[in-house]
Order: sequence, then structure tokens, then C-alpha cells
Amino acid sequence: MASTRAADLGHLTTATSRAILLRAASRARDGALALREGTAVRLFGHGKTLATVTVNDPRSYRALLTSGSVGLGRSYVEGWWDADDLTGVVQALYRWSTPMREVLDRLGRAPLPWIGPRPRRPDLSPRADRRNIAAHYDLSNEFFEMMLDPTMSYSCAIFAGTTATGTRSTLEAAQVAKLDRICEKLELNEHDHLVEVGTGWGGLAVHAAAKYGCRVTTTTISQAQREYATKRVADAGLSHLVSVLGEDWRDLQGKYNKLVSVEMIEAVDWRLYSKLMRRFSDLLHDDGVALVQAIVIDDASYNRAKRHKDFIRDMVFPGSCIPSVQALVSAMASGSDLRLVGLEDIGAHYAPTLAAWASNLRDKRPSVDDLGIPEHVQRMWALYLAYCEASFLEGHISDVQILLAKPGLMRRRGGQHELAGHIDGQ
Repeated sequence: MASTRAADLGHLTTATSRAILLRAASRARDGALALREGTAVRLFGHGKTLATVTVNDPRSYRALLTSGSVGLGRSYVEGWWDADDLTGVVQALYRWSTPMREVLDRLGRAPLPWIGPRPRRPDLSPRADRRNIAAHYDLSNEFFEMMLDPTMSYSCAIFAGTTATGTRSTLEAAQVAKLDRICEKLELNEHDHLVEVGTGWGGLAVHAAAKYGCRVTTTTISQAQREYATKRVADAGLSHLVSVLGEDWRDLQGKYNKLVSVEMIEAVDWRLYSKLMRRFSDLLHDDGVALVQAIVIDDASYNRAKRHKDFIRDMVFPGSCIPSVQALVSAMASGSDLRLVGLEDIGAHYAPTLAAWASNLRDKRPSVDDLGIPEHVQRMWALYLAYCEASFLEGHISDVQILLAKPGLMRRRGGQHELAGHIDGQ
């Protein structure tokens, strides 16, 4: 349907596109944007002004009208517009488009016949996954070192709030708190063998082995991440406890009593969720426990979003898909014998995590330039981080830690699960 919409609007001129969008903006109510064209500045919307947008090229209007968030992203990367607060821009556009999005969400949930050509079935092979992962994660280890904290955690942190001095905990402290939260929910100790699906740069594997004494087998299909994590494990003197593999999740073998996967599932196509849950279950002993941390979208928006190509899928993370809690639970029930025993929503911590990453990149801009990262790639990442931050601030997406147990553990404990992950709220 997206391609049909683009074709229908393809004949519009830049002037017509501008007229349509400005007319729509004049009716906006929730949130305001200031629009600068040349020396003229106009205010659209009501309430707090969230950002000032400077139009450098009027083709921006047609890109946004005909291609939505994809057009928004491509036009920004090309330098056709700028803003003093990218997060505010996305927040305003999200609020302004809410009525239309709600209609599309309802249509996405309705059992309507498909109109138009069937979309081409995506490549769900391990080779395609490796290609997609490399496109995002193999940009440059040095780039991610500049963006992330010393733990190299590329996932939601957990901030402790304000201290006695009135300052928030640092990003590093917040990431360590997240790592400890995971390890404590899994009740890790020196007798455990933990399998981690999605190594990242090795932060969780090193933390779990060094602090809790467990063995860790971790895997990533990013070659750059594997090399980085292997060296990190060796430098920490933990090679006797931690093994870093380069296996796809479908190819993992062995039996473990604990499993963890932190924000890896977003790289898995929704058609494979049941298969992934079955693999998680097969990797665990009958009394095993798994913790899955995942970015999740509103259940109401999931059916539409899983087939929709947005800015992130188009430019930043090809092949990505954000699940909903309901989709994960359904996949668990249909594909495995795992039981849901705990769920904690930590989404409130993601906006400050993303803001900290964006701030790091701004502060280290000269060093990023020295890496040879092109201007258009830096603009893409700036909008990507702001796009995600706005989505969390607006409550469109969140982040959850889901604790799962095998039937043997439930039987052994008389049906009462006593791990540290009871049904929690944030």
C-alpha cells in the first residue's frame, strides 16, 4: 500500500506538496513547530514550541508528503532541512499524525482482503541476517566507543535518578545497574553456564563472568563485534570463562541452565519469532531460565508496523522489526514450552540513554570526523537517535525485560517461581 500511495502522490509538485503540508500543519493542536523559510518564520500548532525547523531545500515538503518518515529521513540526511532540536521535530510530527496513524492501526488489525500486488517475501536466511547486521554494527568500533559508555552497552540503561547533589547517575553507572539487574534476575553464580544470544561488544559477558563467576558462551554474527569482544575477554583475563562464537542463533548447540538476549530480537523478522523462542527453549536444560530484553511497540500498532518500511528500516537498520509484548508471548506459547514468570518495563530509562548517546557524539564531533565518518552518515545517526528518543518520550515504543522459565523449574519449585523477576512495573 505504501508503494501505491507514493505512486498516487508522485505527480505532485513541490509547491503543491508545500501547500498541502502547511495547510495540515495550520490545523495542528498538540505541540508547536516554528518554520523558517529564508527570512520568514511561521509558527504552527499550539502549546510549547518543540523545535525550529529551517528549510534549506523546498523538496523537503514533497519528500515528507510522498514518503512519510522515509522521506523525512532522506531529506534530512541530504541537508534539505535542519532543526535546533531533532527530537522535538519528531515529537511534533508524531502528535500531529496521531489521528491518521490510529486509523491505519485499526486497518492493520482488520481482516481485510489484500489490494494490489503482494509484497515480495523478505530473505529470512542467516546470510541475509549477517548482511543486515554488518550494515549497522560494523560501521566502526571506534565510532561506537565514542557514542557509548565504557561498558560498550548499546541498549537501555537503568538510571538511579537524582543524587544528593541533584545530578543524574552517569551513563556508565546506569549501564552497570542494568547489567546487574539482568544478572540478579537470572540469579547467576559460579555454578551456572550462561548462553548469550547477541554479544554486542562483550559488556554483559565480561560483567557476568567477572562479578558473578559464571561460565559464558556468547555469540554474534557481527565480525567487528566478535573481534572486539574476543580481545576484551582476553584483556580482562577471562578467556577461561568466556567463549565468543560467531554462530547464528539458529546454529547454536549445547545445553545451558541460563540464557540471556539483550535487544537482539529487534534484528529478527516477525515471521521467525516462534522459531527463535523454540531455539531459546532447546538451548536450556529442563529447569533453565531465560531473560529477554526487548524494545517493544504498542500492541495496537504492531500489525501495521511490522510490514511498514520506516526511516530506520530504510536507512539505518535493514531487516529490523520491533515486536510487541503480545507478539512475544504468543510466539513463546506457540513455539516453546517456556513460561512467562516476570516482566518489567524499563522504557522510561531509554530516552535519557539515547540523549546521552547523542550528546556523546556531539561532544566528540572532531574525533568522529577524524575517523572519516561522512557528513551524511553522521546526520543519519543524529536523526536516528532523535527519532528513537521521541518515540520513547511519546510512549509509542518501550523496553521490557521478560523472564522466562522452563517447566522443570516450575515443578521443582512447586509452581511458585521465586527468582528476582516477579511481575514488575516501572
